[in-house]
Amino acid sequence: MSVSSLAQQLRGSEIIKIAAEINELKRQGENIANLTIGDFDSNIYPIPPQLKQNIVDAYSDNQTNYPAADGMLPLRESIANFLKERYDLEYAPANEILVSGGSRPLIYSIFLAVVNPGEKVVFPTPSWNNNHYCDLLAADGVMLPTLPENNFMPTADEIRPHLKGAALLALCSPLNPTGTMFAKKDLEEICDLVIAENKSRAAGEKPLYLMYDQIYSQLTFGEHEHYNPVSLRPELRDYTIFVDGGSKCFAATGVRVGWGFGPANIVNSMKAIVGHMGAWAPKAEQMAMGKFLSDVNAVDTFLENLKSNVQASLDALYRGFQQLKAEGFNVDAIEPMGAIYLTIKVDYIGKTTPDGKLLETATDVNFYLIKNAGIAFVPFSAFGTGEDMAWFRASVGTITNEDIQHTIPRIKAALAKLK
Repeated sequence: MSVSSLAQQLRGSEIIKIAAEINELKRQGENIANLTIGDFDSNIYPIPPQLKQNIVDAYSDNQTNYPAADGMLPLRESIANFLKERYDLEYAPANEILVSGGSRPLIYSIFLAVVNPGEKVVFPTPSWNNNHYCDLLAADGVMLPTLPENNFMPTADEIRPHLKGAALLALCSPLNPTGTMFAKKDLEEICDLVIAENKSRAAGEKPLYLMYDQIYSQLTFGEHEHYNPVSLRPELRDYTIFVDGGSKCFAATGVRVGWGFGPANIVNSMKAIVGHMGAWAPKAEQMAMGKFLSDVNAVDTFLENLKSNVQASLDALYRGFQQLKAEGFNVDAIEPMGAIYLTIKVDYIGKTTPDGKLLETATDVNFYLIKNAGIAFVPFSAFGTGEDMAWFRASVGTITNEDIQHTIPRIKAALAKLK
């Protein structure tokens, strides 16, 4: 055996695999509208100018050595103020906030801090990477299928049968990949389940922890409002670990500044884990982000503009699919609520292409659209569902509103050729 059992069994990112094939087609001269990666094209969505200048200034000020293990104190203080101002959440900069190089190290460190091999982790499908983190830990991942009529958000009834003995419940809102969100009542019911489960456990028994990924919480649209467990149920403060950061809300995915917050004992364990991984955010970027977060007017101005442009693109794609549906095509889309994603349905599994190929899976449908409509989505199978589910994630961060409108006729023409 040339590599470890883990390395043999670990699955790579399905999204990266799709992106690699798209890049190869582009290299060959194909014009593909790539709606796969949850990223921003920095030429369409540049980072805030103040943040950019702050980064330049920090490097000019020689902020290039190791950062503090839990993040630079000025940044942690700015994060604490940001949380208080935006969510009315109070977390101490000294020991309840942790900074890392984006949100991935935070999520991984949460899993490592509270889950033992073989213990149960409960999460909905579709959702981002929870199944892979369970693989890394040899945890028992309990994948809960969700329904389009609930906007693919998990309900208390779906979660309830699986919490007994679980180590972690992993939730996200707005949700990657769907761009949908918890309604207040639905999240309250789930919070009450967690509270009841922890009350049922014996003294000294490990509690059920709740990981709440709200990295997209500043990107919400219309009347849709973001809610979090601790604001709704303050007694969950000792059991909830948040994942957050500047990557998505400031179109700053490459700046690599994420932050998590939660109970001091868990955050301290996460700090040690992140330190051993060396997964710190660069010091200059941390100092720059701390200064930017303190500029409330700059933050609000940027968010207002970003949200307006992202919503326009999501709405254009949504209207396009609703028009196709009205014309009799077997497609659908869920109203955009948050994040940079639209959930779309392209139910053409079982159809045959003009050259006689049977589309047997959602992946087959996706690659048919790539090659015949010049547009690429991500099937929900990349987020833990079966290949028989004809739902897809469309990410609008790397495409203009105008380009989106040009894709709809191409999709229509490609689907019309299927039999």
